[in-house]
Amino acid sequence: MNKILEIQNIGKTFTNEETNIKNEVLRDVTFTINENEFVVIFGPGQCGKSTLLNILAGLIPPTVGTAYVKGKEIKKPGPDRAVVFQNIMLFPWLTTLGNVEYSMKIRGWEKAKRRVEAQKYIDLVGLHGFENAYPVKLSGGMKQRVGIARAYCTKPDVMLMDEPFGALDAQTRYLMQDEVIRISNTEKRSVVFVTNNIEEAIYLADRIIVMTESPSTVLREVKIDLPRPRNHMNHEFLLLRKEISAMVNRTR
Repeated sequence: MNKILEIQNIGKTFTNEETNIKNEVLRDVTFTINENEFVVIFGPGQCGKSTLLNILAGLIPPTVGTAYVKGKEIKKPGPDRAVVFQNIMLFPWLTTLGNVEYSMKIRGWEKAKRRVEAQKYIDLVGLHGFENAYPVKLSGGMKQRVGIARAYCTKPDVMLMDEPFGALDAQTRYLMQDEVIRISNTEKRSVVFVTNNIEEAIYLADRIIVMTESPSTVLREVKIDLPRPRNHMNHEFLLLRKEISAMVNRTR
């Protein structure tokens, strides 16, 4: 398999400028992500998962170590990576269509071409008929679909998803998990998905990067060989849940 992302000995320490107190969040994090692989970064809350994702997005620099996308060092955001955040970050003054086509608009795509492309991804995420709806008229799950469509529209090599369903109710969360798998099967991309929900991690992942508590490092990589669609009550699913939960608890 071709490597898309390489994370080499990443460490991150934040320093309070007033007190000079240092907070080491990540320590010696190393792993790789392959082409078209769905990788979940799983660990306890506040262990630095989102910090790691922000480093991969180029939003913050590591204190030590290096991350690469397709062999190029990550120093800033780029069109090869798209981010879907937990907090739904849509422009409230734009419609669904306006939000999805925004990145193409600022890159100078002609109107007719970007409308066709945006419509493709609106249809892909199941929002046909809501093209002219403003975010205030959309449910939480629908807003997150808009965010996913907008991210795919940038044609990234890697989708970075930071607990995108954390703010949704349980029923909508299960629905969106199925939708992400369906979309990933249709529109092939490498996906890095952050969660602290063990069932979500096992349900979605080809491979789980299990992190320790902060200062966080890679505890273990777990390959998930369960066929899809997966059943939360399947015996093998429950065994994996028990194994990974015990693994994390032993580090506390």
